[in-house]
Amino acid sequence: MKLFLKYGLAAAAVVVVWTVIVRNLLGVGANSTANMVAPILFNLAQITAIFLGMIRRQRENSGITFKEGLKTGVGISFVYAAAACLFFALEYLLVGPKLLMAEAAPADQPFGRVAIQAFAGLFFVSLILGLFYSTVISFLLAKRLSR
Repeated sequence: MKLFLKYGLAAAAVVVVWTVIVRNLLGVGANSTANMVAPILFNLAQITAIFLGMIRRQRENSGITFKEGLKTGVGISFVYAAAACLFFALEYLLVGPKLLMAEAAPADQPFGRVAIQAFAGLFFVSLILGLFYSTVISFLLAKRLSR
């Protein structure tokens, strides 16, 4: 559990730092081309956290099975997704809805529905991508059982 928190929160810290610096301090708008870097950066942070978490688990247990690696990666991804959603919820409460105004949604939908869809999308897409990344990294790092 401690491993999940350490690496999941580290990946979420990248999201927090990027958002605070780029959106709030530099004032980059939602339509700026600089925002194209964000998804790449967030995915690299998640991949790096999963990889480093699995390496750590591998060192602690003198090897890691595919199943252990998958559990580790999904646990890290869960903490990452939950922490990122919590940060954006807090930002929504403190700063207001200006960050979510750029969400791609029909204008006739209530803003609450747009916010819920954005948070659910962030959470579940992070989990799905985390499962994919964990599968690939576990396959590469897993200890092979000799027959």
